[in-house]
Amino acid sequence: MQRLRVASKNFPYDVIVGRGAWRVLREFPQDGYTSTFILTERGLWRRWGKAFCRASGLRNPKAVWVPEGETSKSLRMVERVASQLLAEGADRRALLIAFGGGVVGDLGGFVASTYMRGIDYVQVPTTVVAQVDSALGGKTAVNVGAMKNLIGTFYPPRLVLAEPLVLSTLDPRAFRSGLYEVVKHAILAGPSLFNQLERCLDSFRPADAGTLGPILARAAKVKVEVVGRDEREAGRRRVLNLGHTFGHALEEATHYRRFLHGEAVGWGMLAALQLSQRLGLLGAAEGERIARLICRVGPLRPICDLMPTRVLNLLRRDKKAVGGRIHWVLPERIGKVRIVADVPPRVVAAAFCDVQRADGHE
Repeated sequence: MQRLRVASKNFPYDVIVGRGAWRVLREFPQDGYTSTFILTERGLWRRWGKAFCRASGLRNPKAVWVPEGETSKSLRMVERVASQLLAEGADRRALLIAFGGGVVGDLGGFVASTYMRGIDYVQVPTTVVAQVDSALGGKTAVNVGAMKNLIGTFYPPRLVLAEPLVLSTLDPRAFRSGLYEVVKHAILAGPSLFNQLERCLDSFRPADAGTLGPILARAAKVKVEVVGRDEREAGRRRVLNLGHTFGHALEEATHYRRFLHGEAVGWGMLAALQLSQRLGLLGAAEGERIARLICRVGPLRPICDLMPTRVLNLLRRDKKAVGGRIHWVLPERIGKVRIVADVPPRVVAAAFCDVQRADGHE
């Protein structure tokens, strides 16, 4: 079990990664809150709720249920959750625990940041994506229409508890989806983590918490260090968007029904590699090495049938664009990326078509 410290401007908080992480909640000042609420999905809580309460020492927390899936990240769901909190007596000294994957974590953080102008919350991520990425750093958000994470806040949790044991019940596809984010962090971190993934990636299994714990901690540390330098995404934190500009467009183009988030990011990274090579930033051999590791994670849902114009038009609406300029995160080598603006649209289109053609030939 590792304890990582996040240097937030609001207050420092710990990210606990590894077997036994849930027990750390016993050290948390639970008695300072008037009530405790768990925001979660019914099936997940049915499987893990008793184990979590036993390990954490929570007594009779009140559950607030949300349906599974990306559609729960909506303003309508925010209103519904806030109304239930109010009906159950949650005041400004209530504690909200977001127990779930990225959807629950993003929704829970946003509710916490806005309910009665802000209440404390704890992130308890239950997927690989959430444990190494979305639950860390204090970004909260909901979707509006086709725009992913359009409305959100920067609002850090009081604590993050990433217990790898909970990953044992993930289905293989959801598990693999999270590994794309681990690969992303390895590309950013450099040869040490990247080489380790090349050696060990094929051995990772949801039930093997002993093997997963150390690699999840290393991946989480990458994000913690970046967030510590740039909490509100003024500059350095943008590197974490590697693969996400194309990835979000793919999710939106398919109405969030074809890809899990990590899968879309996997495609997005492959497209970013092609774009970087077309701009002369990334050598072919290095690009092929990175692409091989991404593809080793597992099969991706197809993109060869998508209309390129649909995806490319969505890119222009990316919420990270400033003054209409997309800031691309492009690898130069393992361990180094460059943020590039003003990439000609024809080059972007050509890079996406490169990836589509490769998908069609597989």
